[in-house]
Amino acid sequence: MTRTLLIGTGNQGKLREIQKILGDVPFSLRDATGVAAPEESGDTYTANAISKAQYYADATGLWALADDSGLEVEALGGAPGVYSARYAGDGASDADRRALLISELGRSGNKSRRARFVCVVAIAAPNHEVLNVSEGFCEGEIALSERGAGGFGYDPLFIPDEYDLTFAELPEAVKNRISHRGRALAKAKQFLISSEFGSSVTDPRNHTKKTQRPVED
Repeated sequence: MTRTLLIGTGNQGKLREIQKILGDVPFSLRDATGVAAPEESGDTYTANAISKAQYYADATGLWALADDSGLEVEALGGAPGVYSARYAGDGASDADRRALLISELGRSGNKSRRARFVCVVAIAAPNHEVLNVSEGFCEGEIALSERGAGGFGYDPLFIPDEYDLTFAELPEAVKNRISHRGRALAKAKQFLISSEFGSSVTDPRNHTKKTQRPVED
């Protein structure tokens, strides 16, 4: 029987990235179509990623992978951070959030444009156990204005270190290799491929093996 891993997100841009990066794991990747999105009430990336993974696993009876990520801008004291997706309020678009960020950065009076993306990925089993937690970071700076048509979220504003292009301008393969999500998923992918879970469990709904302790990388 094919093993199934549910990707717990309703964000289509994020879903495409995750499916691309995890394309060769020994699981059939399933999206969360038909499952209502959970609320994000945690005050850390880790808390949100774990709660979302557990929610989707409980709702579907499958192993579930979920992430939480954010952009931390030095001049804004680390904001929007864990609230990145809710930065401009309910119903705001990605463009609204980017516009607010540029506005707040201009009002701050701080000339620094340093920033970093953070991502935490969690994998949970339907018995509510957390199987793996990994994190990734990408350091860079905020562009003076939006550039590029690729990516999603804050990608048109973020220039990773050692590059002159924003995430929205970089080739997809490059972004997926160096991004915060790409780095966190690389660790999750290693877990899925090489661990006892990826190699020996026939059906995750019949999981009986002892769960490894969550790994904070």
